[in-house]
This record gives sequence, C-alpha cells and structure tokens, in this order.
Amino acid sequence: MPSDRNPVLLIHGIYDTVAKFTALTAYLEQAGWSVHCFNLTPNDGTASLAILAEQVADYVQKNFAPDQKIDLLGFSMGGIVTRYYLQRLGGHTQVQRYISISAPNNGTWLGFGLPRTGVLQMRPGSAFLEDLNRDYAVTLANLQITILWTPYDLMILPPISSRLAIGKEIVIPVPLHAWMVSDRRTLETVKALLLEPPNS
Repeated sequence: MPSDRNPVLLIHGIYDTVAKFTALTAYLEQAGWSVHCFNLTPNDGTASLAILAEQVADYVQKNFAPDQKIDLLGFSMGGIVTRYYLQRLGGHTQVQRYISISAPNNGTWLGFGLPRTGVLQMRPGSAFLEDLNRDYAVTLANLQITILWTPYDLMILPPISSRLAIGKEIVIPVPLHAWMVSDRRTLETVKALLLEPPNS
C-alpha cells in the first residue's frame, strides 16, 4: 500500500455480508489500497444499530493503531451504523474520509416493514435517526464526507432520504440499490474520492 494512502474499512448493510463488497474490494486492492471489512452480527435488523456500531469500534481498535487515520465507507444500513460510530463512539477522531452510499440517513419507508429493533431505527422520524441528525453538522465537520445515492433506489424510500446537508453529494443513476457498490461508476467514484488530498 502506498504510504500516503489510508486503509479503507467497508461496512455492509442489512442481510449483507462481506461478499457484498467483492467487486469493490477487488477493485481497490488492485489499485493499491489495503481494504478491510467484516460481518456485522446479527445482520437481520434484530439488534440495535448502536450494537453494530460498537462492532465497528472494536474492529478499528483491534486492527489499527490509535494514530492511524483510516477511510470509512458505509453502505445502506451500514451508513447509519458508521454514522453512529463516528458521531457517538469517537470514530470521527480516527477517520479522515467518510463515504456514505445509499444510506437511509433520513429513514426509509421500508422501516415500517418489520418490528425489529434495528429496522425500527431506520424509520423516518425515529428517535435514533433524530438523535444522529441533530448534530452531525458539528460532529462530522472535520471529515471529508461524500454522500452517494441513486434516484432509482427502491430500498431507500424516498431515495432523497440518503441526502445530508454536509460534505459533497454525488448522484449516480444506478438502477438497483444492491448494485450501488458494484456498478463501475461507483467503483471509479470511490477510487477518485479516496485519492483526494486530505483537508488542511
């Protein structure tokens, strides 16, 4: 890995595993990055997203030195899990670049589909999301943030729910939610974002 590149940690969404990032991992590793990912447990929405965020914090603590800056990417539910890690578990002090892909930052109507703790937390207006959305502009102010989303998303409803009023926003018209981390346009965009110089 080139010495000027941070390792990259990828966090998957509901019902996913590290296999979701097969294409992205291969693409970034071929381009010279050290890529990390692990399976959130459980991955079916039964656990609080805060519990899953603690798994992210544990992974970072065990795999990176405290002074090692990392870049973090969260997909779908993983976007909310990573935000909790950044905003409530101190992750903002170690992460330099943060990429959120098709995350229900303002909830998704599908959050009304199952009475599971983590699913309920992804409902529009949930106490969990309201808490995160109350201060993200302050807690995430020093990170290089990019929000990626597709207007054709049928998992994040409405698709504009992925938007946040911070950082950079990139719309990639990928036909399906699941393809957002394997579409070539996304892979190229992520690579370009990771190559951007750090904030001064």
